Amino acid sequence: MLSAGLPQGTVPKLERPGPLRERVYEALLELITTRALRPGQHLVESELAGHLGVSRQPVREALQRLNTEGWVDLRPAQGAFVHEPTEEEADQLLSVRTLLEAEAARLAAAHSGRPGIEALEELCSKGERAVAADDVDLAVATNAAFHAKVMELAGNVVLSELAGQVDRRVRWYYTPVARQRGTQSWIEHRELIAAIASRDEQRATEIMRAHTEHTRQTYHRREQG
Repeated sequence: MLSAGLPQGTVPKLERPGPLRERVYEALLELITTRALRPGQHLVESELAGHLGVSRQPVREALQRLNTEGWVDLRPAQGAFVHEPTEEEADQLLSVRTLLEAEAARLAAAHSGRPGIEALEELCSKGERAVAADDVDLAVATNAAFHAKVMELAGNVVLSELAGQVDRRVRWYYTPVARQRGTQSWIEHRELIAAIASRDEQRATEIMRAHTEHTRQTYHRREQG
């Protein structure tokens, strides 16, 4: 049941500004992305509405939209369930991510100045502290912020837009392996920062490609871990 899958305080009641249906959609998507709502979990409209402090109508609309986008499966006579991604789905998305982020790393090495490098170093330190404290949620969020910063430093609007389309799903797949990747992931981030700071485009590309490939491989090995 939903109530057993959401820790106390996980879902604050929604604030009033902004269209209600959009806020309910964003709240549910965030819960799915962070795996507070886990793949395969049954989503009961009345329980979701109660947690969010809204009526069932915007919840129903949000679930229909999430179904269209592939986050939720609507099963006749059974209800709504968080989608369970196949290994092939994960592999395809993480492979595309590698292509996008390797190019972003190359461009970041070509264009980044000292302020950008310092921003990456600050995020890396934050991520390292999160791993040391075993704060998985913070580590996942900081990892996403680090990669978003590299994409920003690349300075390519089209590339950034494409990356934005897969960012939520990358977080979804990264969350269950964040603890396994742990310290090694941030060691690789440090290596990437060094390559970007030295303006070594080829090295930055290679490091990012290997880094994202390590995450893809870890995802596929997660059950063995």
